[in-house]
Amino acid sequence: MSTGEAQMSNLDLFQQVALLRWLSSQSPEDRALLAASTRVRVANQLLARLTGRPQLDAYKRDCILSVAQFVRENPSATPAALNAHVEKSVALFAARVAALEAAPLF
Repeated sequence: MSTGEAQMSNLDLFQQVALLRWLSSQSPEDRALLAASTRVRVANQLLARLTGRPQLDAYKRDCILSVAQFVRENPSATPAALNAHVEKSVALFAARVAALEAAPLF
């Protein structure tokens, strides 16, 4: 697997294994396993969409990367300048989270 290629999540991998088993055997047990793994995967996606977890994780990552980039580009920044940038980044994160909470689910 190349570094640019995305890995499957554990749920994706489990579902693919269940699918392969069912395709090989066509047994009722493997069909039930495939159905169960698909239900878990769908439930996980619904929960993620209802809670906004993927977007929240993206906002958190953006906040951390913003601070890291500031530190990298300003290695001799004063503690006050660094603190100001961190406060600005956290305020942006908080505003994005508040907007996400206020947005309609669908």
